[in-house]
Amino acid sequence: MEHILKNSIKNALSYTDYRKLVTELVSKGKSTGKEQSDALFNYSSLNDRRMKRLDKTLKVTEENSLHIKKNSKDQTWLVITESWCGDAAQTVPMIHKISEASDKIDLKVVLRDDNEDLMNKFLTNGNKAIPKLIVLDKKTNEVIQSWGPRPKTATKMVNDYKKKHGGLDPEFKEDLQKWYNKDKGNDTQDDLMSIFDISA
Repeated sequence: MEHILKNSIKNALSYTDYRKLVTELVSKGKSTGKEQSDALFNYSSLNDRRMKRLDKTLKVTEENSLHIKKNSKDQTWLVITESWCGDAAQTVPMIHKISEASDKIDLKVVLRDDNEDLMNKFLTNGNKAIPKLIVLDKKTNEVIQSWGPRPKTATKMVNDYKKKHGGLDPEFKEDLQKWYNKDKGNDTQDDLMSIFDISA
């Protein structure tokens, strides 16, 4: 596990470089990941526009900023993602905003398909669900906590819908994105505050 984490951190991108990569790939009609298709490109293109908007508009509340600043431990926040993931487009910009609120957090981004060994250590119900945030003690690389693939309210929406309909359809996915847009990152922000309770 330690070797996998070290290797992934070594090959990780900064958030800025990840955003540049997504924009560059979209301009070439591509997505991140080994698999390429029109659908994945379309999702990536939409997500690139989403992230551009969220990078400008998302804000960490004053109360949460104070809570974040109480953290005294140097941490690495390692996010597993891909450009085509709708949940990631809505939550990773908020993860970035929170990391910016602390000089103790070093945010790194890795792509799921390039880091299968890492992804397999952080499955959700046996699935390679993304985004996945892994919070590490920067000195020891010990895992403090992991979070993802979506905040609590969205998770409940997904689970309730799957229970009733047996799976997720395009209509639900559209409704989920509408919920994210209305929520403005608040649910993700609230979820992530628990990390500072554990690591303070």
